[in-house]
Formats: sequence, structure tokens, C-alpha cells
Amino acid sequence: MVPLSFANQEFLLTTGRAVFWPRENALLVADLHLEKASFFARYGQMLPPYDSRETLERVALAIRETGARRVYTLGDNFHDAGGADRLEPHAAGMLAALTRIVDWVWITGNHDEDAEGKAPEVKAGGTMADELLIDGVVLRHRALKGESRPELSGHYHPRLEVSVRRRRIRRACTVVSRDANGSGRMILPAFGVLTGGMDAADPAILQAMQPASQIDAVLPAAGRLVQFPLWRSAA
Repeated sequence: MVPLSFANQEFLLTTGRAVFWPRENALLVADLHLEKASFFARYGQMLPPYDSRETLERVALAIRETGARRVYTLGDNFHDAGGADRLEPHAAGMLAALTRIVDWVWITGNHDEDAEGKAPEVKAGGTMADELLIDGVVLRHRALKGESRPELSGHYHPRLEVSVRRRRIRRACTVVSRDANGSGRMILPAFGVLTGGMDAADPAILQAMQPASQIDAVLPAAGRLVQFPLWRSAA
């Protein structure tokens, strides 16, 4: 894990796409998209049906690595509203165990309700919230343009795309903004094993992070924090 100063606090980036918040003893993960493979299988695109098991194994590993006593998921927890019903027994048992051993809070996202407003998380243990304000930091699924408070979110699945020795390299990353008042906002990478990614410098991400004085992509590498500038204010 590598330290990242944010909102006048220290956070830790894990090598597995999670963020640990020491002050709250909390692990934050975004965009699990559980049961994505079984969703696509219903429409003829056959994928190995073990994505939920592998994703939950990653969560369990991050809990052991950090010693977290709380887990906050930042939305798009299941890929669709029927995901909890499709969990195979092993994955369902893993999820039930995880929601028992830690204080587990599902923050809901745009994939987390059906047309009738039903959310799959209610069957999976833990508690639910649309968003939370904890120690002055807002936890929500999608960055709210114009938000002036420190904010942690997901939704965009950011990844860094760089050229190294004529090779294009893509890696999931965290996007962090700073504003003129010293506050900031953070978009976490997608945690689920079958989640794709959006270029961290995509205009949709940069616009969502405004107002800002600078926006950077950050990721842990070789035990240190690596930072790549994405946008700087002209002022």
C-alpha cells in the first residue's frame, strides 16, 4: 500500500484497486459489478461464471491486507437488479460471510435498481445508502459536478493510458482533483474483475471533477505513488 494525502487526511492505495481510510478503519471499493458474466450469458455471450467469486476473493484479500473493519462499496455493486438471485452457492456464501465479519455498507449506483426501484443488495446482507457524509467526506457513486466538499466516488472506471517504448499500456488508476481551496475529489477505479475502463483523461471525467485547479491520475507502483497530470487550470 502507498499513502495518498487527501482532504487533510491520509488514505492508502492498495495494489488491488481499493482505497483504505485509516481514520475510519474502512475499505472503499467501487463498481464490483457482481454477476456480470451471468447477465451476459442470458443474452448468448457465454463467459466463465466465476467473476463474482474472484471479485469477492479480492475484497477478502484487501480486508486481510488492511485490517479494515468497515467496507463501503461505491455503487454498481451488482451488474443488474437480478444479480443477487443468480449468485452461485459458493459466491453467495462468501458474500454472506463478508457482510457478517465487517460493517458492510452498500452505496447504490445506476446499476443497482430495476424499473420498480428494487435493489439486489437487500438480499445480500449489510446496509444500504444512496450516499453518505463521513468526517466531512461525501461517499457517492457518481461524481457530482460542482461539489465543493471532499468526495469519493466511482462510476467511470478510470484507467491510465500511456505510451512506453512505443507500447501502449493501460492500467486501472485513481483520479484525484485539487481545487483552489485545497479540497479535492477522488474517483476510484473499478474493482470488479470483468469491468472495463475509460481513459482517465476523457472529457467526461475531467468535466465531472470540476471545479478544480488540477486533476491527476495516481496509482501505486513498486511501493510508491506514481502521479500523471491530466488537466491543469489555465488561471
